Amino acid sequence: MTNDAKSVSGTYEAGLRGAAETAAELHEPENALKKLQHWLHQTPSAVPLIVLIVALIVFGFATDNFFKAGTLSTILQQIAIVGILGCAQSIVVLTAGIDLSVGAIAVFSSVLMGQISFRYGVPAELAIAIGLALGTAMGAVNGFLIAQLRLPPFIVTLGTWQILLASNYIFSENETIRSSDVAAQAPALAFWGKDVTFFGVPVPADGSKPDLATAETVFATTNAVAGSGVKVLFAVFLMIALVAIMAYVLRHTAWGRYVYATGDDPAAAELAGVPTKKVLIQVYALAGLFCAIAGWVMIGRFGSVSPTASTGQLGNIQSITAVVIGGISLFGGRGSIVGMFFGALIVGVFEMGLRLVGTDPQWTFFLIGVLIIFAVAVDQWIRKVSG
Repeated sequence: MTNDAKSVSGTYEAGLRGAAETAAELHEPENALKKLQHWLHQTPSAVPLIVLIVALIVFGFATDNFFKAGTLSTILQQIAIVGILGCAQSIVVLTAGIDLSVGAIAVFSSVLMGQISFRYGVPAELAIAIGLALGTAMGAVNGFLIAQLRLPPFIVTLGTWQILLASNYIFSENETIRSSDVAAQAPALAFWGKDVTFFGVPVPADGSKPDLATAETVFATTNAVAGSGVKVLFAVFLMIALVAIMAYVLRHTAWGRYVYATGDDPAAAELAGVPTKKVLIQVYALAGLFCAIAGWVMIGRFGSVSPTASTGQLGNIQSITAVVIGGISLFGGRGSIVGMFFGALIVGVFEMGLRLVGTDPQWTFFLIGVLIIFAVAVDQWIRKVSG
């Protein structure tokens, strides 16, 4: 190197001394709206919680009877089945899938439990276990077709929904097992229809009817006098327990993180070592188990075992509604099962509140439709944070 070249190089290096070593960065000032957007992105259940609180306040002022304990208990009882189906739908949607067969699996599982017990003389407890296992298997078949054969979840579950509904009618021969027969011969089938009464009057040992105005109440009893206290079905406690368990599993276990990763970016998840195919099969199998549990709850809730139960047709829409309003993204990878629970509560609050106000029932569907569109729009807006 010549002396002139060395001189130029030295001059250039000297000029760089003290210069910043980091690349230029653009910082966009965060306003209140941006901060809200980031907070909602980190707390997806916040929007449904806010909507729920607003709905409770509005209907609380609109009618005097809304905040009575009996009214709130009725709302919880009405959403028990939808809430359990929502658990199934939530974990599927978190993987960026959809399950249109949840209602059919629930009804078919309930029919299997009832018919296996009554037609073949199998003890009710064993029939329930068989029904739960078969419901899990139905979900696993969905997962296998989606994960291994790479078929679209919408098409697969649309097909199995119709197959399972048809199988339900064929196997049951359209026969309904009456509630009186269930209570007499297989009471275990109706277990989740039992209730606990809080602050009620227990039935006296001699079977007499006490005076409710003067009789002493107890905190909780499973044998209360009709018209006393606040009744809560066992099914409500089951729903809350399942939501709490799944909220913990999804947020605090490796499997839960795998579910989110599979829904957020399956290709990146595979590169990171996540067994996405195995996770998908497990998710759909677990969803099938939840649906079978919902089928068992249906028997207790309605008393009878009916292949024509409306859940077979409406369970899919109801569960998807709870999931969407609950802030779980249909694109996968974001959302909370607690938000789904809030979404189910919102639907229950709207139905009960509008009924007490005395409006046309069609307004319920109208407002729920508006909420669905609003929830999807908010989800799209929040997703821009991660984009």
